[in-house]
Amino acid sequence: MKNQAYRMSMLFDFYGDVLTDRQKEFYDLYYNEDLSLGEIAENYGITRQGVRDVIVRAEAVLTELEDKTGLIKRFHTMRAQLEQLREDARHAAELAGREDNEDLESFALLVRDAADTLLKE
Repeated sequence: MKNQAYRMSMLFDFYGDVLTDRQKEFYDLYYNEDLSLGEIAENYGITRQGVRDVIVRAEAVLTELEDKTGLIKRFHTMRAQLEQLREDARHAAELAGREDNEDLESFALLVRDAADTLLKE
């Protein structure tokens, strides 16, 4: 279940702007605020099934966008590659330090720092 909640949050973060205001609100309350369908229904004066229908439609829209664009998949791939680049640069700086090559060590540290900056964004 935790994996499903993470996936739904990622879908919302990447594509949530295409949803209607009502879909955004219900989706956010359900997945991010962890409210039940009943709680949302009570707060908005509609049926539990009405809330579920809105959320299911929103999920379908977001899933279809990811299926077509693959942005989240590419994001995870790029993040893994940046983490590997950071680790490789750290290792290169360590080796350059052992060989007393200050220029190479400096360059490797710049690459590592650039990867760190990209990973934080």
